Amino acid sequence: MADTVSARQHFIDTFAREHATTLKVARAFPVDRGDFRPHERSSPARQLLSTFVREQEMIRRALSGNFQLGAGMPQLPDDVGAIVDRFDADFTTLLGELRSAPDAAFGGTVTFYAGPGKTADYPVLQFMWFMLHDQIHHRGQLSVYLRMAGGKVPSIYGPSADEPWR
Repeated sequence: MADTVSARQHFIDTFAREHATTLKVARAFPVDRGDFRPHERSSPARQLLSTFVREQEMIRRALSGNFQLGAGMPQLPDDVGAIVDRFDADFTTLLGELRSAPDAAFGGTVTFYAGPGKTADYPVLQFMWFMLHDQIHHRGQLSVYLRMAGGKVPSIYGPSADEPWR
């Protein structure tokens, strides 16, 4: 009979696996194309990459009980390579914090946006999943940017035209 994995451990395992994939896509982005945007209403690639760093910071603050809307986010460099390095370094620290946090840290709530002009309270673990799913969503956006900016799209959940498995 297989062991049942706790909800906390399931998040940590998935977070680590998805980080590796997001990092692979982020590292493939051409560092000299940080201003690239496929449409005037789209965010520049640099801003999209910065989202990964900021969402990890929101997970860290939720875990520590210090999450507060409007508390500001870390200032990030304009350099794509430096943003990606920060994303990876912050992940390593956050993963250690997730692994060592007491179970109670996953049981509180955070207030976050629930729609235009609305907020709601979310259980911390649910909020962490929301941040991870949003990272995955933005990784998909970045993979489209990547191709359009002249980069090669790595394998994500399966082969890509640039990284076939055969």
